[in-house]
Amino acid sequence: MESLLTDKAREARTENSGSEIIARREPFLKYPLDVALALTMLVLGSPVLLAIGWLIRREDGGPILYTQERWGRGGKKFRVYKFRTMIPDSDAKFGIRQAEQNDARVTRIGKTLRAMGLDELPQLLNILKNEMSFVGPRALAIGEIVDNGKGLKLTAERVPGFYERLAVRPGLTSLATIYLPKDAPPRKKFAYDLVYVKNQSFALDVRLIALSFWISFRGKWETRNSKI
Repeated sequence: MESLLTDKAREARTENSGSEIIARREPFLKYPLDVALALTMLVLGSPVLLAIGWLIRREDGGPILYTQERWGRGGKKFRVYKFRTMIPDSDAKFGIRQAEQNDARVTRIGKTLRAMGLDELPQLLNILKNEMSFVGPRALAIGEIVDNGKGLKLTAERVPGFYERLAVRPGLTSLATIYLPKDAPPRKKFAYDLVYVKNQSFALDVRLIALSFWISFRGKWETRNSKI
């Protein structure tokens, strides 16, 4: 599976170098699955959501939720919801960038939430609003700064393949987050995102959702080694 992904990622990286957004039709059962699963998780998981909110507020008295403007389908911007895992006003103090290993911005409860993927649960609301899907390319922050692998800092929008990723709804989980470490080069992550865009299917979504639940159960989302 991983060798196949690597081959397709290389192909996608070669073929997608422009900035044109070409909308792609989603699998017929994709949105019904998103809605059914999101509603089920919100109802059954409500005690967990309330407990997480209480723990976040108890730790430092800051906001429970963190919101951020992200890139959506067709280049449309939307505001994503997450449980806050970093110190209050982190973006204003340190700029918009991904968390790093042993990141001082991450709170104590935040480390546990990120390892289990529980910080993403409020995005179930984004799924119900049809802004996101359970599976898709990663929803990147507007103006996020990335490293091009050669020590040069640039916005994610300048990385080749960025706009082709916007042909479908971004996902709560993705090929890149499952199969690659967080510190993988942006070009490689984008290539995996493009593999999904070009090969999306209902069966693939079900497989990736199942793998994501398994990774969450094992608390492996933050590992730099294989998550599965």
